[in-house]
Amino acid sequence: MAKNDIPRPRASETMWLDAALDLLITAGVDGVKIMPLANHLGLTRTGFYHHFRDREALLDAMIKRWEDKNTGNLVAQCALYAETICEAMFNLQDCWFQKDLFDAQLDRAIRNWADHDADLKQRVDAADAQRKSAIKSMFERYGFTPADAEVRTMTILYTQVGYIAMEIKEDPTGRIDRVPRYVELFTGQTPTDSEIRRFRARNGY
Repeated sequence: MAKNDIPRPRASETMWLDAALDLLITAGVDGVKIMPLANHLGLTRTGFYHHFRDREALLDAMIKRWEDKNTGNLVAQCALYAETICEAMFNLQDCWFQKDLFDAQLDRAIRNWADHDADLKQRVDAADAQRKSAIKSMFERYGFTPADAEVRTMTILYTQVGYIAMEIKEDPTGRIDRVPRYVELFTGQTPTDSEIRRFRARNGY
């Protein structure tokens, strides 16, 4: 077999999806096209159709990945067992430090896309409602009134959306040092030294 006759390897569905999400973050949804993806992966465009019916199917898979990862993990973190509201809040804060739980760049890219797509805007609104409900329920489990829980929830969500939208760049060590103060601000309670140590340890500090 001649060198030029060697078949190119086939990419998995995950590889196509990962590459598409990278393009979404760097170039926006208009940059997510089949040929640029194929060129990036070193494949022919026909390989794309082994995994996705068309570009619209890929776009839907991208949105589903965002829903499952960012919203799904945030909801799950809020539901984790914790002895105190401070410990529960540290569980939620893990989302902002562990990219496998929450991808801030992807969240920003999806919201930018939704500004020009009414159907996606509805899904973003639904995701925000899920996030709000999960955090509010977390506070209520620890005795906060519904009204108090709602205000604290909105403060947390709007703070994080601001971080993402403004593309805040912080020294990682300084940022994690401030988390206990955020936890105290959001909950009205002072976290214990052991709660702080556990949070720092699982986030690599």
